[in-house]
Amino acid sequence: VDAFCGGGGLSLGLQQAGFRPGYAFDSNDAAIETYRANVGGEAEVRLVESLDGSTIQERTGGAGRVALLAGGPPCQGFSKQKRGAHNGDGRNHLVLDFTRLIAEVQPRYFLLENVSMLGQKRGQKYTTHLLDSLTADYRIYPHFYNCADYGLAQTRERFILVGESRKMAPRFRVPQPTVRRWRTVGEALEGIPEPPTDYTEHPNFANHYRAKVTAANIERFSFVPQGGGWQDIPMKHRLPCHQTVDITSGGWPDVYGRLKWDGQCPTITAGFDSFTRGRYGHPKYDRPITPREAARLQGFPDDFRFFGTRWDVRLQIGNAVPPPLSRAIGETILKALRGELTEHSDQAEQARLFPGKMAV
Repeated sequence: VDAFCGGGGLSLGLQQAGFRPGYAFDSNDAAIETYRANVGGEAEVRLVESLDGSTIQERTGGAGRVALLAGGPPCQGFSKQKRGAHNGDGRNHLVLDFTRLIAEVQPRYFLLENVSMLGQKRGQKYTTHLLDSLTADYRIYPHFYNCADYGLAQTRERFILVGESRKMAPRFRVPQPTVRRWRTVGEALEGIPEPPTDYTEHPNFANHYRAKVTAANIERFSFVPQGGGWQDIPMKHRLPCHQTVDITSGGWPDVYGRLKWDGQCPTITAGFDSFTRGRYGHPKYDRPITPREAARLQGFPDDFRFFGTRWDVRLQIGNAVPPPLSRAIGETILKALRGELTEHSDQAEQARLFPGKMAV
């Protein structure tokens, strides 16, 4: 079961690992259209507040059928880009609703994915609630994952909690990195042609189209070398706000940033088609990356089409759990479910992150 499923990145990876999607929900109509077209299974537009465990059990064929309840509650309230947002962002309560569903459904495993800040001081209130609510029934394995370790050309960091029912032997372990060398942006984007100049979609690549950027911004960006940013733009071409900033102070180095062909991309967000939202400039061409290029950097296959408006598509890609990461975790959970992993009691990671909170 995939809660807050978005376009289906989490489910796609779990499906590749060997899980069968049983039920998914999200509050966004376009995301559900994307999920149905690419992942399949039953998926509906639904608010988590209107769901309870019995409803999910009905959708999945009865009590005890859910092997894994997974979800990534919207995380913007915990984002480090929003100072103080964690104190009053209404979306933060969705973590508590997800905790409620776990307690009501009682899956054999659960997986909670979020930004790394949830596992730090900013999210302590919510992780403490989860632990207090669930550790009697679940052994919980928290870990900070860098997506580059699992095959992406992106240094996206995520905090993921995996819960394992105490009715089962303790078998889960954090999956080892799947690559010895981080993939590069160039390797991820290799083979994608330039999108049409008239802003239409490329005939052979879904969701591959240009963002509408002014000529002045294109000229401004043309001065930026690979790995550079706004500091490389000649003074007369800079935005007024950048003309008065001390270049040695750092500021926002990723603004007007150009990716490096032989490097990695920072976290992809829904603002990837704008020079002013981060380091999303193409490494070789004077334009932001396209949705298809962003999807490749997120680990989606080219036959995965995103539906909705251009904003809907950006949101689904930026908010997605990268399929290669969820696949790696899903494969480990599935091996544990099948008894293919030996029992273990290594809880060093748990004790380090939440001293005194992790049950043995």
